[in-house]
Amino acid sequence: MLKTNNQRIFLPAFINPFEERNKTGSKKQFAQHKLDLLQPLRQRLDKIEIQNRKLAKFIAKLIPAQCPFERDIMVFGRKIGHIPPMCKLNPLYNELVYLRFRALCYLVDQCGEDIQSYC
Repeated sequence: MLKTNNQRIFLPAFINPFEERNKTGSKKQFAQHKLDLLQPLRQRLDKIEIQNRKLAKFIAKLIPAQCPFERDIMVFGRKIGHIPPMCKLNPLYNELVYLRFRALCYLVDQCGEDIQSYC
């Protein structure tokens, strides 16, 4: 119970008034470990080394530069709706984009190819 301006304030039983002092300790106590089932697949994608022109071309063609599902819905020349990109929902999106980037870099740096056809 606290007393301020001659009014009594009751704190609920579940609030610990000393919690402010021990905030860092309580965070460590309630920290949860997240289980990431896709981590081994992410690591495998990151470890792929591109050392072959055919493999680099295949990866650059296989992984699109933009999300193929993003569309504007047009009726009689007017935009009535927009379908947002769904690729960001893919849990491996970042790893796949990075793999494509490495393939394109290999084609430019090692093979001296023009990659505008892949963009």
